[in-house]
Formats: sequence, structure tokens, C-alpha cells
Amino acid sequence: MAKQKQTVKLKEPVRIRFKQLSNGNQSIYLEYYTGDVIRKENYVGGKRKYEFLKLYLIPERTREDKAKNEATLALAKAIQSRRIVEVQNDAHGFQNTNKSRVNLLDYLENIGKQSAEQGSRNYARTVLNTVRALRLFRGDYIAFRDVDKEFLSEFTDYLRQMPKASKYGVLKTGGRLSNNSVVSYYGTLRTAINRAYKEGIITVNPTKEFDFASKVRQAPRRREYLTLDELKTLINTECRHEIVKRAFLFSCLCGLRVSDIRKLRWCDLQRSSGRVRIEITMQKTKEPIYLPLSNEALKWMPEREDKAADDHVFSLPSNINQYLKPWAEAAGITKRFTFHTARHTFATMMLTLGADLYTVSKLLGHTSVRMTQVYAKIINQKKDEAVNLVNGLFD
Repeated sequence: MAKQKQTVKLKEPVRIRFKQLSNGNQSIYLEYYTGDVIRKENYVGGKRKYEFLKLYLIPERTREDKAKNEATLALAKAIQSRRIVEVQNDAHGFQNTNKSRVNLLDYLENIGKQSAEQGSRNYARTVLNTVRALRLFRGDYIAFRDVDKEFLSEFTDYLRQMPKASKYGVLKTGGRLSNNSVVSYYGTLRTAINRAYKEGIITVNPTKEFDFASKVRQAPRRREYLTLDELKTLINTECRHEIVKRAFLFSCLCGLRVSDIRKLRWCDLQRSSGRVRIEITMQKTKEPIYLPLSNEALKWMPEREDKAADDHVFSLPSNINQYLKPWAEAAGITKRFTFHTARHTFATMMLTLGADLYTVSKLLGHTSVRMTQVYAKIINQKKDEAVNLVNGLFD
């Protein structure tokens, strides 16, 4: 008698599973079978791994409970279908989804560390606040592949009702995030997604499909800048940290961000036809910039002496903004400003002196003239105020 051929029971690559919780709810998770053998589009054997979806079924006591569970289960099945397609595509070599499984939170935390190392402590703090909000919203693991238009919409809604937190991360009762904080957190997330898209971690950029402005109307931000008189006063006022004074005034006269000034090396300065210009890749945008320097800007650069080509031009302290306040107070300037105010000062000064918007945009390294138009609005407001000075002059 011929030996009967053993049949192999084929398994689905991704199955929905449930875990009973102590509070009576059931946690929904996915179980993956990652086998090496493929037969008739199915997987045999192999290892198992799990993905908890942060979705829960509740005890059905009312019709509403039943309807809610049906909607939750439908969402879980939709995610399961997407995962099956991804696993099969991986197995057949159609696409590699390993990159898209990168944890968004880890990616953001790395950006925060880089910003802190570059001296942008305020931005680093914003990044960490954004990570905390995302963790409260969806848990400790958020794969890039799960960040789509719907995710961005739901996260925005969550931010709009999210309680405020203290500087220690403890949530406060009663208060909600300010509108500007919502805009800031979403902007940080959008920047990370744009960067991941450029790096090939994701192949579709969901921020291009989501209209954030229709959900949150951003209040116009006040861009603090120094007038020419205030700038002259600062020049004539002694600063306890001379290198901070030089770097700030240098930025006022060329528009570089503090992160780029920190990274500036002597080899980044090129001389051509009697003109010195900076050739660098900007830290924030990763875009190249070719910036000619005026004689006034060059005056505030430290002496090179015997420094090597790879040495930094400015050796700045980590928390540079704390050195600006006593300097401003000594100069009698009461407006609150940070190092970034120097960049605003440069932009408004150039437009005030007659430079056109397009040229100023290129000097700032903006990727779009629209980013520079905010400074043009400041100049127009100053013009209106100047014209109003003649009102009632001849009454």
C-alpha cells in the first residue's frame, strides 16, 4: 500500500488575536507567522511575532457598546489586511517594508538629541514634548507605515483637547494646550515626516494629503526684531562673553541660524573676486546655501590666528540665550529676544534698506518666497505707521 502523502496545513501570515484584560476589556493584537517556506501564497511554519494595536473590545451591555465593538473590529481587520499585503510583498520581493516599520518615536527622539547637541535646546524641548503627546495618543510604538492622513487628523484632534503639562511632564488638570502649542507639535511631526520621506523611509508623504490649516487656525506669530538704533546700542554695549556678542552681531548682519554658526568652520569661507562668502549645508533644512558676507559682518568674526581649516569659527556655550538677557539689560533694551531674533533683524533690515523679497529669501536660505513674506508684512506695517505720523499735522 502506497504511503499517503502528508498534507501541510497552511497558516494565514497574520491573524487577529484577543487578550482578556483584568478590567473586562479585550485587547486586540496581530500574530505574525514569519516562515521561510511559501506554498500557494501561504506561509508554513516559522517564527511568530506580535503587534498590539491599542484597540479594545468592551463588554457589550448596550446597543451602543455592540456598535462600538463592531467598528473597532472592522478597524482591526482593515489593519490585518494591510499587514497581510505587506508580508506577502516582502516574501515575493515586491517591496521592502523594513524601513516603514521604523518607530516614529525613536526617530523623533534622535532628532531631539541632534538638536540639543547643536545647541537648539528650545527646539529639542519641543521635539520631546511632541514625543510625549504621541506616546499618550497611541502608545510606545508607532510605525511610520501607520502614519497616514487619518492618523494626522486624529492626532490633531487629540492635541486640541490634550491637557497642559508642567515642565516635569506632569499633566495639569483643567487647562488645555494653547493653539500655538498645537501648531508647534504638529509642525515638529510634519518636519520629521518630511525628513523620513526624503530619506526613503516612507514612499508616500501623508502631510501632503492632510489639510492641517482647515482644522487649526494658526494665530499670527510675533517676530521680534531689533531696530537699527537698538542694534547700534548693542554694538556699543559691553557683553561679558565677547564671543557671544560677536556671534549674535554676525548673525544680525548675515542672517545665519545659530545652529549653522555653531557648525561654521574656517574651510566654509571662500574668497572670490575680493568677496568672502559662506558655502555650507544648513543644519535645519539640509539645503546648500551660498551666502556673501558684507564688510560689516566680517568685522565681527574672530581672528583666525593659527586655527586649522577644520576648526570652528565660533566656540559658543551650549545655552547661549542665557547670556543675551544681561547684555540687553545693560543696553537698556526691554524687549524679550533670543538668538533667533538676530535672523529676524537681518531680514527686516535688508527689506527696510530696499532689498527685494526674492533676494532676501535666497539670503535666508528659504525654500519658498512665501516663508519670507512675513517680514514684508512687518515692513508694510512700519510704512503705515510712518504715514500716520502726518495725521493731524496741519489741523
